[in-house]
Amino acid sequence: MTSETAIQNHTRRDFAFIGPNWRNNVGALLDARGVPVRYGLANETKAENKRTKSSDIIGITPTLVTADMVGSIVGIFTALETKHSAWVFKPDDPHTIAQLNFHNIVRNAGGYAGFVNDPAQINSIVRR
Repeated sequence: MTSETAIQNHTRRDFAFIGPNWRNNVGALLDARGVPVRYGLANETKAENKRTKSSDIIGITPTLVTADMVGSIVGIFTALETKHSAWVFKPDDPHTIAQLNFHNIVRNAGGYAGFVNDPAQINSIVRR
């Protein structure tokens, strides 16, 4: 089995040939006054993070637009959630469902999103 960290590193490397990408760390820490500071996408509140968990890798997929914008390249928001190589989707796992909720938000807005447990999957996610 290949670890999630290894899958993530290989996915970031492979996606770099397509477009820029960044690691999206999500969490909360206490500042010097003891006030919680939340960081990462879709993490403004604990409730939001419970229902919508943003992906491990956030990127931009350069895409050539056809017809009305011939020759223009636009950047499409891309979210990739990495998993270890033996991972399988479990529809009864609240954590996975919250990650899927983020994917659906991205896809419904015209972006690309998906689970990756093999870096080769990024090509089908970004339709290459």
